Amino acid sequence: MEQHTSQNKGLPDNAYKELNPGEEYRPILDPAGAPPEVTPYSVITGLLMAVVFSAAAAYSGLKIGQVFEAAIPIAILAVGISTLIKRPQALGQNVIIQSIGASSGVIVAGAIFTIPALYILDLPASFYQVFMASALGGFLGILFLIPFRKYFVKDMHAKLPFPEATATTEILVAGEKGGSQALVLVVSGLIGGVFDFLFSAFGLWAEVITSRMVHAGAVVADKLKIVVRYNVSAMIFGLGYIIGLRYSAIIVAGSMLSWYVLVPLLYNIGQGLALPLGATAAKTIAAMTAEEIFRNYVRQIGIGGIAMAGIIGIIRSSKIIAGAFSLAYKEIFRHKGTGEGSTVRAQMDIPMLFVAVMILLTALLIFVFFYTGVVFNMGHALVGLAIVLIISFLFTTVAANATAIVGTNPVSGMTLMTLILSSFVLVQVGLTGTFGMVSALIIGGVVCTALSVAGGFITDLKVGYWIGTTPRKQESWKFLGVLLSAATVGGVILILNQTFGFKGDNALAAPQANAMAAVIQPLMSNTAAPWTLYLVGAVVALILVLIEIPPLAFALGMYIPQELNLPLLVGGLVAWWVTSRSKDEKVNSARFSRGTLIASGFIAGGSLFGVIAAFLRFGGADWTIKGWAESPLGELSGLFAFLLLFAYAVTDTMRAKPE
Repeated sequence: MEQHTSQNKGLPDNAYKELNPGEEYRPILDPAGAPPEVTPYSVITGLLMAVVFSAAAAYSGLKIGQVFEAAIPIAILAVGISTLIKRPQALGQNVIIQSIGASSGVIVAGAIFTIPALYILDLPASFYQVFMASALGGFLGILFLIPFRKYFVKDMHAKLPFPEATATTEILVAGEKGGSQALVLVVSGLIGGVFDFLFSAFGLWAEVITSRMVHAGAVVADKLKIVVRYNVSAMIFGLGYIIGLRYSAIIVAGSMLSWYVLVPLLYNIGQGLALPLGATAAKTIAAMTAEEIFRNYVRQIGIGGIAMAGIIGIIRSSKIIAGAFSLAYKEIFRHKGTGEGSTVRAQMDIPMLFVAVMILLTALLIFVFFYTGVVFNMGHALVGLAIVLIISFLFTTVAANATAIVGTNPVSGMTLMTLILSSFVLVQVGLTGTFGMVSALIIGGVVCTALSVAGGFITDLKVGYWIGTTPRKQESWKFLGVLLSAATVGGVILILNQTFGFKGDNALAAPQANAMAAVIQPLMSNTAAPWTLYLVGAVVALILVLIEIPPLAFALGMYIPQELNLPLLVGGLVAWWVTSRSKDEKVNSARFSRGTLIASGFIAGGSLFGVIAAFLRFGGADWTIKGWAESPLGELSGLFAFLLLFAYAVTDTMRAKPE
């Protein structure tokens, strides 16, 4: 059997292709060897990355509502540093750096979606609460995901696109391999990064172009509430290419249902209403824009769809869940493994006995945290613990599956559903008012972080699978990354609250936390949640199952804003077009590979320059041309700029030739 001892080899030909019966995937690093992975260099560098990127991601997320994915820019920096210092056998070590450092973005997402709502509602909040909610939620996310690692990263080989993991892996491999692949990645990364930086830092053109930029489009948007919104970001376009046409089309179909059917329909119904519909609406539907109708009503349908898709996924995953329990039982009580996971280095996980003990210990710490720092009541603390454990465990597979499909974790939607369910339960057990709101938000924060970490960590483990590192080492050192990221995020949130605040003039926007705050107040005041809208979304998901369309991808399209969905379809169409023009499959394959490198470069460049833009904003730099990007000419400029980017991507991809 061939041994992959050279780190200068690229990914095997079957890395992105489904395996034939009896075919085996052999990663770059020899599964039977012992390449350097966990070293003082990789651990210290990874922890430094976790601190720096936690601070940058927290500010970016609270300022503009977007938490950039840290895995890709960290991978770029890891490759750059190892090349600069001429680190030998750096590939396995770079995976560890990326895995530890990537704790930053997922912990930030879990914290900033819920914790700032405490400040917005003038509720008591402390560093202890932020740190414990983030750290314990992160621990749960790691521990609940480990039993499912083999299924998602090995058994589902090439059946899920894993767009972010693909981009990260391509960066690490191209950096190690060098040559023409590295050049393509660097050039496309610079083009994509500079492209995104020009509108994010300088506002040279609009990031989001809409049909309102022409008069006819503005009239249709005003009269019919039908509007087309498109984000020109190179990073999102690149994600679409890697996701592919099938899944991107399903996602956009969900978006079209939301924006071109439900929004106009609700507007038409709202013409006859003299009062706002719903407890949280401040306007009548007739006075709302298409975007406001989507945010206030249609997005709730998407949440219901995601929840039902999650339940369906849990039911469909019952054999996987049962298999995970069976594996855990056999390893714990019989003290022996059942397959290659116990003998092959590249498939070795943390022992299930350790996982079980850690889950019990984490559950105990959550109970103590709730009892001593949140509810101060043993019964209420037990109820909170039960909510956290049940929802976190059941939706772990949903978060992992969503990340594997679109590279985006719908954690805010699942957290909103968690808040609604936990508020309902807490009210039933007599916990309302200030204590009720604090409890629900802290519970939501723990669950949000758990699901965020689970979704992000599946990306890290998939990267390790393709390259051939040891899962056990990634899993073990992830805990330290989570702890340090949680401490950093807690400190940053306190500093930002004191410096800018989260409400009032010139405050940080914290859009997700504001949404959570708006939802939690009426719930704790016995005001009804929009159950009808959730039910509509649930029925849509059930119909999709009957016609054999993946409900989660469709529901994600209904929930995620339209401007983030349409570019996915454009990228997917490019991937289909460039790989179907030639009758020679070798040519098509070469074009797909080059296109994957270019798309990965776009994602990498956009992410890295996004970090730079976040640091500049944190330092107070504001170089944007006021008002230009929001003008019709600014939007037309954005359309023209994107067409140039599109032309480059297609033209350069078509240049590929078989080796």
